[in-house]
Amino acid sequence: MGKIRAGLAAASLAAVVSAAGVPAASAAPAATGYGPTEARPWGTTQAKEAGVGAKGRATAASTVYLKFDKNPRNPSSSKLSVIKGNTVRADFRAGSGITENECTTDRGWLPNGTYTVGQHYKTYNGDLIKGYAIRLSDKRCNNGTGRLRTDLFIHSEMNRDGSQGSSEARKWTDKNPNDFLSNGCIKMRPEEIKKLFRLLDRIGWPKTLKVVS
Repeated sequence: MGKIRAGLAAASLAAVVSAAGVPAASAAPAATGYGPTEARPWGTTQAKEAGVGAKGRATAASTVYLKFDKNPRNPSSSKLSVIKGNTVRADFRAGSGITENECTTDRGWLPNGTYTVGQHYKTYNGDLIKGYAIRLSDKRCNNGTGRLRTDLFIHSEMNRDGSQGSSEARKWTDKNPNDFLSNGCIKMRPEEIKKLFRLLDRIGWPKTLKVVS
């Protein structure tokens, strides 16, 4: 009896819609039983797309990156931050350059922008840089239109084994001279770059550095 009533109701609806000049097919819901704006159950393409979004949000929340905030009033007292998702995990005092002219080779601070974080070392043995060091990608100054700045690192002043030496180039001082000043690289205190390495060894190494001012 219920089936007969349902059939009569459907036929009546079709007749009314047809009389109004509307195709009967547009009045009925899709064969699946879900209208065009109704939510599909889990297991459909719509649910899978939602799952991808959730995975993306989880990845963003776990992403680690570095941020270097340059201080125009005192470039030797700028700030390097470790950020995971939206949480600042650590802040360190750091410096970059001797002048704010980012296009001056071996003197200007780092140009603003996003850098790729390259390989990191605990016993780097460069001509000028030794010990703990993090390689950064090259960067053109003046919003990408100027001179290419190369040989960029995050580093300190120390011996190759991480100890303090006797010469000025291997011995850190906060002042007289101010060792936060650099040829353009980001420089940190020896004990703090070691803390940075320990933290990143624990929470994961970043792929990017964002430089702002």
